[in-house]
Amino acid sequence: MQRIARALLVVFAVVLPSGGAMGSDILTVSTSSAPVAGLPVHDDSGFDWSGFYAEVFGTVQRGDESGTQYGLGIGAGVNAAFDFYLLGAEVTVQGVAGDVGETSYGQILGRAGLIVNDDVAVYAAGGYGIDLGVPDEEDYLIGAGVELVITDSISLRAQYLHGFPAEGGNDRNQFTLGAAYHF
Repeated sequence: MQRIARALLVVFAVVLPSGGAMGSDILTVSTSSAPVAGLPVHDDSGFDWSGFYAEVFGTVQRGDESGTQYGLGIGAGVNAAFDFYLLGAEVTVQGVAGDVGETSYGQILGRAGLIVNDDVAVYAAGGYGIDLGVPDEEDYLIGAGVELVITDSISLRAQYLHGFPAEGGNDRNQFTLGAAYHF
């Protein structure tokens, strides 16, 4: 019986002081909606990287067989942002002209990257490109880019892609600079 009495005494000695501390914590809760100085406040006003976008861009590409080509393109894509990760996919079509004449070129790309802050994202890109005119060429594409937010719905992008021939024989280096409107 003395053991039980001592155990209860120890429990009361430990619980009683902490009960007072819990009670005092309840008294310090603020019911004001104003932020308390020094406490972090979540800010949802940053750029929303998730969603659909349409883009226009200028391009310069150089290949051993095709030479240097310049062009303009349009594209559409979708992004999904998870914390500071960015995943996306896009389809583009561009008209190019240069040393070997005029042609059009289409691409399907996947993107994966990091949102550095509310205004900057860096990413790696990979996909497939196909020359829609003459010569008949197809490429595996890999590269990287950076995207900068200008307004609540417009961003600027710079991107480099290297094309490895899948069909036809022309390694290709492509640089693009463009603007995207995010819906």
